[in-house]
Amino acid sequence: MTPIQQLSSRASVPSRLLQAPGPSADELAQMLNIAMRVPDHGRLAPWRFLLIQGDARQRISEKLCARKLALDPEISSESLEKERQRFLFAPSIVVVIAQITKAHKIPEVEQLLSAGAVCMQLLNAAAAHGFAGQWLTGWAAYDTDIALFLGLAQNESVVGFIHLGHSANTSAERARPLLADKLSSL
Repeated sequence: MTPIQQLSSRASVPSRLLQAPGPSADELAQMLNIAMRVPDHGRLAPWRFLLIQGDARQRISEKLCARKLALDPEISSESLEKERQRFLFAPSIVVVIAQITKAHKIPEVEQLLSAGAVCMQLLNAAAAHGFAGQWLTGWAAYDTDIALFLGLAQNESVVGFIHLGHSANTSAERARPLLADKLSSL
């Protein structure tokens, strides 16, 4: 497949449909190095990565369940089970963490957008390596207790949980906007 075909057909695969094998250590290193080749005004590199694999997937699942119960003691067993499963499907999850330098000449929004570009570039790199993925956030990305569990500093925030693996099946192509509806000229 040519690079243009690869980019033209890239699509997210729901994390619940991702399965082993995940990327090897060498493949993951290549993908992360590619992911860092994004626009970065001021060369701040305002991001870092946290890898969740193996038993760590179970540890974060247990933390999510405990936190959800603390937030909502009346949570249904179905909702709690959804939290328990959230990080158990994909064999590899890369947490992309924005590291914002406050009061810098580079606006915070540009730093955050650079970290977001890392997420998209990581999905493209995964697809080029033959893996499927999904960029997720959800409540856990914004929860202060989960941030502490993940070891985030005051100036850090989760930009995305990038779930990586092989697709358990082929997803149907979803409707995309028409370019004519999104493009205008000045």
